[in-house]
Amino acid sequence: MRYLLILLFLGIGFFGNAQEVERNGKTYVVKKGKIMHDGNDVTSTFSLEEQTAIKKEFSKLVNELKQKEKEEKRQKKLKKDKKRAENKQKKVEKELKRKKNAEKNFSNAQKKFSREKDKFQKLEAKGKLSPEDYEKWEKKLEKLKASISKAEKKLKRS
Repeated sequence: MRYLLILLFLGIGFFGNAQEVERNGKTYVVKKGKIMHDGNDVTSTFSLEEQTAIKKEFSKLVNELKQKEKEEKRQKKLKKDKKRAENKQKKVEKELKRKKNAEKNFSNAQKKFSREKDKFQKLEAKGKLSPEDYEKWEKKLEKLKASISKAEKKLKRS
């Protein structure tokens, strides 16, 4: 907001100065179709051709300033669009990273569950599990299943 106000005041300042036209080493000010020099109306001292030339020069200066202002607005819009595109790109990259992490977590959870389940089955087949160990292994496997389902939910959300 502050920058907008500064730009507005600068624009007003440019237009205020744009009324000045320099010709033959003298500075003339064009106001409401009249040519002024040092606060005096000197329109009548110029021929119609000179008046037209001064007014054309004035119009040219005004048009140049308007073009500069349009270009500044265009540049500002381009910067804004670029920033918006960069933010969108960052958002897409962040989402992609989140999805990769979710896939990685899901894969790791499945691998860990599979590894621990194989260990459990080997120990169970050898008969090396006491009733307490059996309960611990079941709790452990349930936690691993829960972590798989949690990772799967995160994977589906992303």
